[in-house]
Amino acid sequence: MNPHFVLVHGAGHGGWCWFKLLSLLRSAGHHATAIDLASTGIDPTKLDDVASIHHHVQPLMDLIEALPQQQKVVLVGHSYGGLTISLAMEKFPHRILVAVFITAYMPHFLYPPAILLRKLFNSLSAETLLDCEFKFGDDPEMPTSVVYGHNFLRQMLYKNCSEEDLSLGKLLVRPFKMFFEDLCKESVLTEVKFGSVDRVFIVCEGDEVMKEQFQKMMIEEFPPKAVKYVYGGGHMVMLSKPTQLFQHLIEVANSFNSTNQFNDHQVISGL
Repeated sequence: MNPHFVLVHGAGHGGWCWFKLLSLLRSAGHHATAIDLASTGIDPTKLDDVASIHHHVQPLMDLIEALPQQQKVVLVGHSYGGLTISLAMEKFPHRILVAVFITAYMPHFLYPPAILLRKLFNSLSAETLLDCEFKFGDDPEMPTSVVYGHNFLRQMLYKNCSEEDLSLGKLLVRPFKMFFEDLCKESVLTEVKFGSVDRVFIVCEGDEVMKEQFQKMMIEEFPPKAVKYVYGGGHMVMLSKPTQLFQHLIEVANSFNSTNQFNDHQVISGL
């Protein structure tokens, strides 16, 4: 049975941001689903009603559990979606053929995922954050929730996208929570489960939010099975370079579906 592509959006976005890639995958005859996590996309849940990251990712867990047992998943996470797919890797390690991190947080099982959140947020300057709005709780250095500003969307997230894609983002992006306290827990990810799932990282050149240096730092700290590049895609690569991204995902799925692993000479490319 061919694998099922499950596409998981980043912070503030929803399944809608994958519409180009979803069309390419389905037109090529592949099973593909772009999920809305709780309080994202068209999901009716109010942000204030989402008490934990586990509540936030429950739609993803429900989707994987509902798929036929014999069907493997190519689990794809973008940006903050790297953290949410990590929780699914921990819960369903034997259901996932390969996990693909697209310019995404790729945590290590040796330390809490929140370490990456803090590292990235501390690396961003006020000039970089522009007109984003933040709410803070007990920790003055890490926001509890964020609202993207229109200037931030144009100049940072959607810098490499068309005006039409930017307009869509302005209409559909929603406020989001960071769930920092949940991700501070030591036991969130384990080596025996999360660590057993094969990973591929797709580096997005020109990303103004998750800089290429930060992406490479994660790769060096926790090397995946393979590394691929999309040049000139920026952060919202599924909108700016959908065909290149599609080709990478098909190559990854075919490689793991036929051999369940890349050959040694394919482990790292482009670094």
